[in-house]
Amino acid sequence: MIIGYARCSTADQNLDWQVDALKQYGCENIFQEKFTGTTKERPELSILLRTLRKGDTIIICELTRLSRSVKDLFDLVEKIDKAGANIKSLKEPWLDTTTPQGRLLFTIFSGVSQFERELIVERTRAGLKAARARGRKGGHPKVNKDTIEQAMTLYDSQKYPVSQILKMSGICRRTLYKYINIRKEEQEKEKSNP
Repeated sequence: MIIGYARCSTADQNLDWQVDALKQYGCENIFQEKFTGTTKERPELSILLRTLRKGDTIIICELTRLSRSVKDLFDLVEKIDKAGANIKSLKEPWLDTTTPQGRLLFTIFSGVSQFERELIVERTRAGLKAARARGRKGGHPKVNKDTIEQAMTLYDSQKYPVSQILKMSGICRRTLYKYINIRKEEQEKEKSNP
């Protein structure tokens, strides 16, 4: 099946030009949504990916309609490939996994992207090593016990959303959930060992 995917960023934009191009290409079904590309949660795209079957081809008008980051693009193409389906962009001829040449070009771009990610990791490690050599430590500063208790009390009260608890206590989301999980594990141990 040839499936179209059309997206625009805001409610006041329209999808007409994309829908027309996708229909002209021969798409049998077109998923449409109005969500910013930086938002990972795109309900129609999620449905499309869940309903893919082997041999299906997703058609997009241009890459910016599917993804705003290279990493997100490669993750999506990997999901499509795992489903046994293909993807093709009408604007970017190198994104066409229906042909051997398109798969080769995508593999090359994917390799360059992986190389770039590895270089970033390498530079980060070198920077951290140089900082440690000068007596500096990386990472978040340690949070004192009183601040953790305050955040947990606010969380337990169920009066505030997590975003507000983070602002009020000054801790990060990861730290809050780390201590919530630690407490859950301790409670489960207590239940299993009365």
